[in-house]
Amino acid sequence: MDAQAKIIDRLAEELGVRAPQVASTVELLDGGATVPFIARYRKEATGGLDDTQLRQLEERLGYLRELEERREAVLASIDEQGKLTEALAASIRAADTKQRLEDLYLPYRKKRRTKAQIAREAGLEPLAEALLADPTLSPEEQAAGYLRAADGDIPAIEDAKSALDGAKQILMERFAEDPELVGQLRERLWSEGVLSARLIDGKEREGAKFADYFEHDEAIAKVPSHRALAMFRGRNEGVLSLAIRLPGEEEATVHPAQVAIARHFEIRDQGRAADRWLAEVVRWTWRVKLYTHLETELMGRLRERAETEAIGVFAANLKDLLLAAPAGAKATLAIDPGLRTGCKVAVVSATGQFLDQSTIFPHAPRHQWKESLAELARLVEAHDVSLIAVGNGTASRETDKLAGELVKAMAGTRRLSKVMVSEAGASVYSASEYAARELPDLDVTVRGAVSIARRLQDPLAELVKIEPKSIGVGQYQHDVSQVQLSRSLEAVIEDCVNAVGVDLNTASSALLSRVAGLNAGLAENIVARRDAEGAFRSRRQLLDVSRLGPKTFEQCAGFLRIMNGDNPLDASAVHPEAYPLVERIASRSGRELAGLIGDSATLKSLKAADFADERFGVPTVNDILKELDKPGRDPRPEFRAAEFREGVETLKDLEPGMVLEGSVTNVTHFGAFVDIGVHQDGLVHISALSNSFVEDPRSVVKAGDIVKVKVMSVDLERSRIGLTMRLDDQPGEVESDGPRKGGESRGRGKAPRKGGGKSKGQASRDEGQLGALGAALLKAKRNG
Repeated sequence: MDAQAKIIDRLAEELGVRAPQVASTVELLDGGATVPFIARYRKEATGGLDDTQLRQLEERLGYLRELEERREAVLASIDEQGKLTEALAASIRAADTKQRLEDLYLPYRKKRRTKAQIAREAGLEPLAEALLADPTLSPEEQAAGYLRAADGDIPAIEDAKSALDGAKQILMERFAEDPELVGQLRERLWSEGVLSARLIDGKEREGAKFADYFEHDEAIAKVPSHRALAMFRGRNEGVLSLAIRLPGEEEATVHPAQVAIARHFEIRDQGRAADRWLAEVVRWTWRVKLYTHLETELMGRLRERAETEAIGVFAANLKDLLLAAPAGAKATLAIDPGLRTGCKVAVVSATGQFLDQSTIFPHAPRHQWKESLAELARLVEAHDVSLIAVGNGTASRETDKLAGELVKAMAGTRRLSKVMVSEAGASVYSASEYAARELPDLDVTVRGAVSIARRLQDPLAELVKIEPKSIGVGQYQHDVSQVQLSRSLEAVIEDCVNAVGVDLNTASSALLSRVAGLNAGLAENIVARRDAEGAFRSRRQLLDVSRLGPKTFEQCAGFLRIMNGDNPLDASAVHPEAYPLVERIASRSGRELAGLIGDSATLKSLKAADFADERFGVPTVNDILKELDKPGRDPRPEFRAAEFREGVETLKDLEPGMVLEGSVTNVTHFGAFVDIGVHQDGLVHISALSNSFVEDPRSVVKAGDIVKVKVMSVDLERSRIGLTMRLDDQPGEVESDGPRKGGESRGRGKAPRKGGGKSKGQASRDEGQLGALGAALLKAKRNG
């Protein structure tokens, strides 16, 4: 079986799908097709694999191809050395991970001249072999026969001790490079090992934020990502030391790993002449060769797993945020709250074009409340405003009160709605090069207000302009692999943009660049063509855009919409390649194309199988019929905003037992953070999300959801709020702490101690440092 077939079979097994599905997908990917295009328009080829499966397939395909490339290089290297046996080649070809492959290659890897190599050059290998094979031999007597003078780079062996040291180095290297032993010890340390964190002397005050880990022990295989990343950060900042221990090793006369090494090489202490020397070889093999190597490796595995989970949380929250309900194409007035420097006001049109700006000073120190109301009313009337967006930063609740008075004051003449909008990332956008090009004549602070208005109208279209890491929905985004994080978030953005579709004639270059097949350069070219020649009337006109060829057109056309164009299908998700099929459907139905679109009765009476052919199978025809029924349908939910309670504006206004409405801002593995309008998100611990058991918080809530919560505890000193979504809970049953300023937070929960899995001296120290989200763990007495 060749490498490609082997990869396809393995991918099929991992994904639980058929090999032909994988083979077709791989062929499409290799041909330059994008994941959104394949997921939407090549269902017959892939057997209906969705974008999540396709992303997983794409990632694993890259890994397995790298594995095969490395496998061939390893085989060639060992073969060149003349050491490739049939058994070794079979083991190498059977290696299913890069780690296993490197274990097998380790004894043959070219390395610096080691002590063991020098000992071999000095002729000490027979001594090592003899003592290992026959422990009844006296090490000192055998070593006496290997004394020699110095010879070039080979040092002299002047006494038996030098000879035995050399023989020990030879066996240590052999033991430490045995792939079966190394593999067994690695997995034992991973499955049984305990990650032990300890405070470095003298760092108590400097590292107070890591106090939960000053004396912390936890099974390494079960450490949640946020705790692992917290401990790694503590180590990087010189506050914590980390080590991996096996249970019972401190009390044991001989370390359990040494016992395993001795057993593997059939070394036993039976009182024979060489037994003590061989035991010393085993001890040094573990302490000098294997422990540090394996600990570093497993710390790397833990970090990689933690990073993968943290990136997964970030990606899931970003997806929910990007696919949040848009308020729609309505003229919008945005207020970016402020105190001393005033509130910046910007008005944008229904299509997001900047119209007007102002600065008002309703709060201290000027207190120009009436003047501010008058100015806002003037802007609303002048630009026919329907929506008011209030940024959720400093003085947001006070400003929201101002907006509320404006809505009431104008209720008799016009219908206004006010919404609190997250400012996360607005300042990053306003100072960006893109914002400078888009709004060159505006001050940075006004650009921020424009961004707030636009993200209310269409979160997806505006948030794609901001670096995802600045949106504030991740854990430890600065501690994880930036390459992997960027790759994952870019994939999320691409999938979201293409799931919704993009208006070709109004989209920014930032949004267009996320469309399947396009990039920043092509997006700029599209905008330039649009500015020079006016709106596109047909998708086919995309082929007139500089550097946009047939292959790119194939990938992007179906995701670009043209409203009121020459062909009504251009406003739908129907791909141009399928237009002849739609015309055939219309003809056989006795309808004009324009009349068929939106005619639910006729469309629902049609059978996809009647129109399927060699090119377009039943899945594609079904998609087309659904699209014709509701062309250009937005998959995002209907817009709804949280209504914060009047009079509850700061932590001091909160009281245990209050039931409030709020908006979910972030979801983590241990719960959800909810904005209830007091400038500080509260935490609903996973145990308080539902009356039934919850394994994954995202199965209950997602970023952007509007939820009812009850206040269970308020810690003014540490600015922490405990919430529950189980509205029958009573205060005192659950405690919670919210995030700290700057995104750091600590929390403690009490639970039965299990083995070595918790810190000494307390029942449990749990959700520690949680990076950009901050966090705290609630007591959960009902978890039992």
